[in-house]
Amino acid sequence: MRKPPFFPKEEYQTRLQNVRQRLVGRALDACLITAPENIYYLTGLSHQGFFAFHGLIVPCEGEMYLVTRAMERVTVENQLDGVHFVGHADGADPAQITCQTLVQAGLGTARLGLEKNTLFLPPRIAAEIQTGLQQVDWSDISGLVDELRLVKSSRELDFMRQAAAVTDAMMQAAIETARAGVSEREVAAEVHRAMILAGGEYPGFTPFIRSTLRLGEEHTTWSDRVLQPGDTLFLEMAGCVARYHAPMGRLVFVNTAPAGTEAMSTVCLEAFRRVVEAMRPGVTAAQVYQAWQDRVDEAGLRHYRRHHCGYLVGIGFPPSWVGGSMVVGLRHDSPMKLQIGMTFHLLSWLMGAGQGDYFVSDTAVLTETGCEVLTTVPQHQQFV
Repeated sequence: MRKPPFFPKEEYQTRLQNVRQRLVGRALDACLITAPENIYYLTGLSHQGFFAFHGLIVPCEGEMYLVTRAMERVTVENQLDGVHFVGHADGADPAQITCQTLVQAGLGTARLGLEKNTLFLPPRIAAEIQTGLQQVDWSDISGLVDELRLVKSSRELDFMRQAAAVTDAMMQAAIETARAGVSEREVAAEVHRAMILAGGEYPGFTPFIRSTLRLGEEHTTWSDRVLQPGDTLFLEMAGCVARYHAPMGRLVFVNTAPAGTEAMSTVCLEAFRRVVEAMRPGVTAAQVYQAWQDRVDEAGLRHYRRHHCGYLVGIGFPPSWVGGSMVVGLRHDSPMKLQIGMTFHLLSWLMGAGQGDYFVSDTAVLTETGCEVLTTVPQHQQFV
């Protein structure tokens, strides 16, 4: 497997220039980035150290600065080029070190942007940085870098396709392993084996693997439970390559499927196809969702609503593969316009609708000619 950085220098330079143009457009001198996905996007830093504070100072001109624990120096120097590393001892205050670095960079009285809507900027540190530099004019720039990440470059799409191939291998391993007498844990073990051997790395979410009694628990995963005849097994997982994720979900039935499954699968798969057909450049997310909902309504399920029928995916770090602290979904009320190069985890989810359960999801990319589904394991009913 290739090691980071995963992109050539010119791609990072383009990304940085785009961010700087946006800062200038907001009359800002620099910004402080703390979301792992955005730090990775701008620098290529890929490791599991983001649980501790990382502050990337991005000025409109000159070198970037990365403030984090001193012990990360080797990783940073191995992976990054053109970023000044500012390491601090574990007993030091990251907020104080960040303030000192901003002053040393000539930004102690500047107009600065701060990502406020991220899990990775603790309130105490955010407050101390802002009060520690009282002459700074602070602005919330949440979403500034995230918006640039919505449309993928050709190189990014290459990684999305590689991630999809890993996902296919993972899902196929799960389906081939699941059967009566096998535990959820054994299925999970084979999924991880397939993921690693297919070239995948650790994903933002662990694979979601759960059976009949826990189907509605949307973010729980495997237990010691042994599968029994008549069980339904929920599988949702994403291959990850160069931090790019391609999720997919399927239901697997042990020997037999519950009553109503066949009819519900027909509605579910047709609704998925409606979504694929609706996805075109310039169409809004709300219009795509409505295409899904219309098919559900036609089936006599007008009472059934979902919060979305998919969401944007790409770069992800734990604790999720959604790309940050907020889900950018294909919601009923979203005015977001679809653009060529956007990648989505599309979901057709009919669970608990009252007439049987079915669920499929796949990763897709929007191209000039429409929606291309990247993950390939068949969507039809799987019996084991």
